[in-house]
This record gives sequence, structure tokens and C-alpha cells, in this order.
Amino acid sequence: MSAILQATALGKRYGDEWALRDCSFELPAGRVAALVGPNGAGKTTLLHLAVGLLAPTSGHIELFGSPPRQDRAVLERVGFVAQDTPLYHGFKVEEMLTLGRRLNRRWDGRWAEDRLRGLGIPLGKRVGALSGGQRAQVALALALAKRPELLLLDEPVASLDPLARREFLQALMDAVAETGISVVLSSHLIADLERVCDFLVLLIASEVRLSGDIEELVAAHKVLIGPRRSTIGIPGVEAVVQASHAERQTTLLARTSEPVYDPAWTVQDVDLEELVLAYMGQPALSARPMPAGPAEANG
Repeated sequence: MSAILQATALGKRYGDEWALRDCSFELPAGRVAALVGPNGAGKTTLLHLAVGLLAPTSGHIELFGSPPRQDRAVLERVGFVAQDTPLYHGFKVEEMLTLGRRLNRRWDGRWAEDRLRGLGIPLGKRVGALSGGQRAQVALALALAKRPELLLLDEPVASLDPLARREFLQALMDAVAETGISVVLSSHLIADLERVCDFLVLLIASEVRLSGDIEELVAAHKVLIGPRRSTIGIPGVEAVVQASHAERQTTLLARTSEPVYDPAWTVQDVDLEELVLAYMGQPALSARPMPAGPAEANG
């Protein structure tokens, strides 16, 4: 399946500081991608480059095979909810829907109204009087009412309570099931992402550390527990991502190329949170003498 979003050696620099550096990955169509990383990793910069709000310093990014700043028609096929779900707080909800209709040629106003009424959100109420969860639902409805093929969401649930986060993510998954839309969801709440996403892009220190199908990435990593010993040359281990040593025991989180049959090691599965935290504990790639394998292979 062809890539709906593709970044190649993409970089954005402000003065001497790189907000994003040498970013390369492909997002296949029909996937729900988790864009993960600590604060300041470059997630918002990547999304702003994707929707043409920023111009790359190096490399390039394409949506549907075209650069967004050169072919603005591709943006009609993209929905975007910026960080903190910015809305006009003095507008009524129905006025936000009218604004959306006037700004977008492809607009399904009836769907948006029915969706918000179904959530119990009064259309005649001012946006500033809504709860945080209700505002997030309005922003999502506005993005989806333009019937995009790709939806980009920048930390949409970061400030919401657990119930509001669950309702937001459920509304998102309903839309995915209904339309088959592709999604990039930026967040640092890994437990939430694990429930809804099937693709991962991990940004650390402005660099792509890992990208690919979540199920495949998780399956390719294992926790190995054994007697304290050298971690070099373990059959089946392609790279050690994280290692810790006690007096008599060594624990590794390793990327494997094949099953590890060495009886000295107890092998355990990992989950997405363990995997992400292990990679986040590594130094920046630019500080290493040699590039790390996962960044080379893009998952």
C-alpha cells in the first residue's frame, strides 16, 4: 500500500538549534499512527511541516505524493487539530460550524451537527463555556466534517481527564471505522495510544528513533534475564537497546533477529510502553559515534 505521508531526511532548524533533524519514515494509508516522544522532541514541528505551516530547512515531506507548501490542494484532504484544540471561545458552537462550512469546499455539516447533538453538546452554547472534553469533541468534529483522508492530531487529549480522554478516543475510532481515514495522533500518553494505534513513530531529541508497525516492532523486541555476563554476541540478538546489571544478574531489552534459544537467558515479551521507554533512555543519535540500527531501518 502506498504511503499517505512520507518524510525524507526532513529537518527544521531555528538558528543553531534543530527542532527536527534527518527525519525519514513512511506512513501507509489506512493506519492509525502514534507520534510519540518527550516534550521538545519535535512532534509539533513535524505536524506543522506536514500541513505546510512551516517550511523545511532540509529534506522534504509529502502528503499523497505532493509537498504541502507547493500543492495546497492536498490540504483539502487533510484535517488538523492543533495543540490545545484552539477554537474561537467567543463563538457559539453553531457559528464554529458555519465558519468550517465557509472555509472548506468539502463539508458535511449535517454529520457534524448530528455528532455534537449526540454527545449532548448544545449548538447554541459559546465555546468558552464548554468543558475541556466538549471543546476537544467540537475540534474533532470540525476536523472530520471536512471529510479528510488524513487526520493529524497534536496532543488533543493531554489536558483531559481520563473519562474525557476515553470519550475522545472512542469518537476518533468510530470515525476511523466509518470512513477508513488515516490518522497521526501525537501524544505522550502511551497507554491510551496502545489501545487505538497500530503504527509508531518515535521521536527523541529531534530525531526519529523508531518507526513501523507496532505489532511487528513489539514482537521484534524481548526482555532477556540471565546471569551477569557480557552482552556481546548473544545468538539471535541484533542490538541491545537497554541493559541493567545487578551483582549476579543482567537484564536486557534487546532487538532480536530470531528466537533466542540460549538456556542461560529467560526470554520475556515486552509491551509498547516498555519498548518506548527503553529507547527514550538512550542518548541522542547525533551524540553517538555510529548510527543506531532502528533509525537506519525505519522499523
